[in-house]
Amino acid sequence: QGLLARISDLLLCRWTCRNCCQKCFDCSCCQTNEDEVEILGPFPAQTPAWLISSQNEDKDGDSDNTISELPPTLQDVSPDRRRSSSDTSRSTYSLTRRISSLESRRPSSPLIDIKPIEFGIIGAKKEIVQPTILRKTYTPDDYFRKFEPRLYSLDSNSDDMDSLTDEEILSKYQLGMLHFSTQYDLLHNYLIVRVIEAKDLPPPISYDGSRQDMAHSNPYVKICLLPDQKNSKQTGVKRKTQNPVFEERYTFEIPFLEAQRRTLLLTVVDFDKFSRHCVIGKVSMPLSDVDLVKGGHWWKALVPSSQNEVELGELLLSLNYLPSAGRLNVDIIRAKQLLQTDMSQGSDPFVKIQLVHGLKLTKTKKTSCMRGTIDPFYNESFSFKVPQEELENASLVFTVYGHNVKSSNDFIGRIVIGQYSTGAPESNHWRRMLNAHRTAVEQWHSLRSREDCDRVSPASLEVT
Repeated sequence: QGLLARISDLLLCRWTCRNCCQKCFDCSCCQTNEDEVEILGPFPAQTPAWLISSQNEDKDGDSDNTISELPPTLQDVSPDRRRSSSDTSRSTYSLTRRISSLESRRPSSPLIDIKPIEFGIIGAKKEIVQPTILRKTYTPDDYFRKFEPRLYSLDSNSDDMDSLTDEEILSKYQLGMLHFSTQYDLLHNYLIVRVIEAKDLPPPISYDGSRQDMAHSNPYVKICLLPDQKNSKQTGVKRKTQNPVFEERYTFEIPFLEAQRRTLLLTVVDFDKFSRHCVIGKVSMPLSDVDLVKGGHWWKALVPSSQNEVELGELLLSLNYLPSAGRLNVDIIRAKQLLQTDMSQGSDPFVKIQLVHGLKLTKTKKTSCMRGTIDPFYNESFSFKVPQEELENASLVFTVYGHNVKSSNDFIGRIVIGQYSTGAPESNHWRRMLNAHRTAVEQWHSLRSREDCDRVSPASLEVT
């Protein structure tokens, strides 16, 4: 209890006897019973799971190795004394090894017991809501008579078309009938559309409707899956007949679920070499209404189309201007769904590019001619010398022609990009190029007729 005892506690081991300065398991005065063994160190009140598992793992190993690990001084004691002291020292020594091993296995971070946090509204005031009195609004008798349902429908005749049968549509419009079939191939994941024939097509009529232009039509059929009208296909042209037989088969690579959401649109068009092609009639059929896997054949009466003239096609262009070199680079990439100019083999299209400064034609270049296609790929580049101070007065005129050996080339369509652009898409493309120097800017353009370009662009009047 004095100073020497405290010094001995600091200098000697905790397990060393204070009286004889020997190990506790060697000293005869410090031998204790199993009930008097003191467990040193703080432990949690509840034994954790990792402590129980470690005790089970060390139980067999300690029972076998404890006798061999005991100090040799215990072997000199009498057998009875050795038995009692060995049991006591065995439990003490084993417990010492467990404590030292558990101290190394114990997690470094302390265990924190966090109580669940409860959320609630403090001091919420209940407001008394008085029931409102429902008042009857005044509605004039002629209020609903002012609505015109035809103004809110995409096609004013669509409701009438659905209520009429094919015989009634044929007798009402007298545009003829179209025979076609559809079937979906689940093995290859594409839709098959077969255009078979048409009958009783009306003869062609001039634009003013006063008289017939010729005795017979030159019909062909355009096929597309709405709402995608750009990726369409078309049959060959049948010369001078009102009952053409096509027998042509087309495939659309489209998933089955997507095909059920599409609408098949078949448009019968009259080919005219000297003017724009005229639409005779159309047939639309939602594919969700038919069994695509089983397939089937249909005769459908043609109905009038809101689009009286066929689109001329589209052209993909790329523009790039280099201010340091003063060069305007133009890339003609491709075109698609161009107007067919030849009955037998489609078209032989090429593109003519003309540079106009103000109202003066300065340079003309053209691409190569692609034989027998309405979807040509060009991938040709052209460069024009345009100083930066003259760029704002420059215009590029793009004209697509169909090559014709016997006579002059057939005009297909035209656009103008630059100072005298033919529309908002062309102006937007030119503005994007000016804001992105040294960077190529691509854009699709819909071709326009010569009359439309001459009416809005003075640069179109300066070229041939």
